Formats: sequence, structure tokens, C-alpha cells
Amino acid sequence: QVQMVESGGGLVQPGGSLRLSCIASGNIVRSNAMGWYRQAPGKQRELVAGITSGGITNYADSVKGRFTISRDNAKNTVYLRMNNLKPEDTGVYYCSSLGLPRYWGQGTQVTVPS
Repeated sequence: QVQMVESGGGLVQPGGSLRLSCIASGNIVRSNAMGWYRQAPGKQRELVAGITSGGITNYADSVKGRFTISRDNAKNTVYLRMNNLKPEDTGVYYCSSLGLPRYWGQGTQVTVPS
């Protein structure tokens, strides 16, 4: 059974930073383009950052220049470095593959108070 385990979230003041980690079982990270998704309260889950198997990255306009996605295939882990956090970054963050099928973990909560 595929498992995704996200961690690193928390409560941070505006302008602060966090680094999220996602450890996946099996070869999910090695074999796929991966992404970090965010679900804000009352909104649909959205893709905020993606990284291909070759390391090419892409970001939603709302996080461009502030977030950095990276991967460590040897550790089956994907990271999301988030700088200059804003209240609108609040939400539950999940990692999964960009393609189908997608497997979801429990996510990690990020809260940036206004």
C-alpha cells in the first residue's frame, strides 16, 4: 500500500519560513514527477509547486519566488521550502505525484495568522 507522510507544518508569523517534508513508500518519488498541493479552508485543493524526475520545477504564480520544491530520490522524499509566508498561504499541504493515480497522506497544517 502506498503511503505519503507529510510533516513540517506549524504556526508561523507572516514573513516567516517553514520547510515541509514528504516521505513516500515504494518508488513513488523516484519514478514520478511530484508536486505539493495546498487546500485552504473552504477551497479546492490546488497545485502550488511541481518537480519533474529531471528536476525541472514549476510554481503557481501566488508562490513564485517564495517557495522552492526539491527532491531526494535516494530518500524517497520531496521538500517544500516556504519563505516570506503570508496569511493566504494558510492551509493543509499535501504531496503527491503530478500524474495519475495520486495517493494522498494526511497532510500537514500550515497556519499564518493575519
